Amino acid sequence: MTSETHQNPAHNPGLAAALTLAASAFAAGTTLLAKALGTDVLGPALHPLQISHGRFLFAFLLFASTAAVLRPKFTRPAWRLHIGRSTLGWGGVTLMFAAATFIPLSDATAISFLNPVVGMLLAIPFLGERIGPWRWGSAALAFVGAMVLTRPGAGAIEFGAILALMAALCMGAELIFIKLLSGREKPFQILLVNNAIGLVISTCAALFVWQTPTLAQWAALAGIGLLMASAQTCFVNAMTRADASFVSPFFYAALAFATLYDAVIFSVIPDAISWLGAGLIITAALVLVWREARPRMRQIP
Repeated sequence: MTSETHQNPAHNPGLAAALTLAASAFAAGTTLLAKALGTDVLGPALHPLQISHGRFLFAFLLFASTAAVLRPKFTRPAWRLHIGRSTLGWGGVTLMFAAATFIPLSDATAISFLNPVVGMLLAIPFLGERIGPWRWGSAALAFVGAMVLTRPGAGAIEFGAILALMAALCMGAELIFIKLLSGREKPFQILLVNNAIGLVISTCAALFVWQTPTLAQWAALAGIGLLMASAQTCFVNAMTRADASFVSPFFYAALAFATLYDAVIFSVIPDAISWLGAGLIITAALVLVWREARPRMRQIP
């Protein structure tokens, strides 16, 4: 560790869980808008590469404007980690946006957000984290909830599902880079550099499929960028306050938020299977919070 290493905030699993839940709500919102942009709801359908470009463009503008006003101090970025994280993040987001246009939003969200399991498994060899039986059990319970929501017997395994699975692999691997960066640099610097690199990558890719968006599509693209920036801010700060293997399973809550958005916006009322899957995920999250908080409560005089 160099002298430029950033001093992490105090270990706070409860706050980390709350931040991750907020991040999952924002992330589910971006998928909802991407679904609208990838179909003809707001105008001629946009290519997923152009949608992900809008996500990075407006998120970068937000972080750059904030930096111009606050003028925070920056350290030397770990460029290799940033490039790896940004490449995986861009790939995961683009694949997720593409999957949402082929299969139902709930299915796409459920499949792609299997990435916490990927992140937890990769945290063992790459971060040296120890996964106890309660974490394994909670992750397994969340995984079962995800499988219930995907309704595998209803034809979810198709081209869109393959795209969502690839997104899960990319985003799961990205979690490792986020955790490595969180111990070296301040959260705001990580977010600013990530979105700058992502903007460069997504701009180069979008040039091949560019079409002029409608006014409504520009508004949706801006919404995706702002929601994703909020999700990133919450998630990066959560990763600095708890182990990746503890934080990751909470992102399953995005499944419940996606189901809620379907009900409120598209009047799609969840059936018994949806309630069962969401209930399993929420139960897994509550078990993790309770188990992680027990040792700290015992230390309080």
